[in-house]
Amino acid sequence: AAEYNTRLRLARDFLARVLSQARPISLTLDAQPYLVFAGDSQNLEFVAPLSGQVGIPGLYILRLHLEDAGKEGGRLVLVRWLLHPDVLAGTGEVPVWQPLKDQGAVVAEGEDQDAAAGAFGTSVLLETVEEFKISSFGPPADPVTALSTETEGEWHADWLERAEPPLAVRILLTTPQRRWPELIVWLAGPVNPQ
Repeated sequence: AAEYNTRLRLARDFLARVLSQARPISLTLDAQPYLVFAGDSQNLEFVAPLSGQVGIPGLYILRLHLEDAGKEGGRLVLVRWLLHPDVLAGTGEVPVWQPLKDQGAVVAEGEDQDAAAGAFGTSVLLETVEEFKISSFGPPADPVTALSTETEGEWHADWLERAEPPLAVRILLTTPQRRWPELIVWLAGPVNPQ
């Protein structure tokens, strides 16, 4: 149990670290800008830097999801693509990256793997996850509602096809052994020059 708690703590620490470094990066898809920050209650995709723990340091598109969720508990999996046109286009060993809104479930199933000298990979962050839920904090999706409300935002189950990233992300992670407090990560917004 102590070893499992350590793995859970490491997974939470890793998620807190990479989410706090998320970058608001847009890619052009079908001649339209697409913000690479999207999520629903079970999936999250964003861009963040990864360093020494992967083959090639740099910015990566990261996709977090729960795989094989069932009565035994699913696996929390992170899939990564190096943010580079050749990697995102796919090769024999790297699946083509498609936006979360188009793809939903993730391509690579299963075990930890590295391909293309570490430019693509999947990592199992945690086994036997009982409950996994993501929500995003930000203004309402409807601009009229956003203008008429006094608050900075509210929690949303989905954050899809938005022009701006959310202000914060909340992750609920429960295992059969342990229920941890919700992880809330405030995202670094654009820097406002003084």
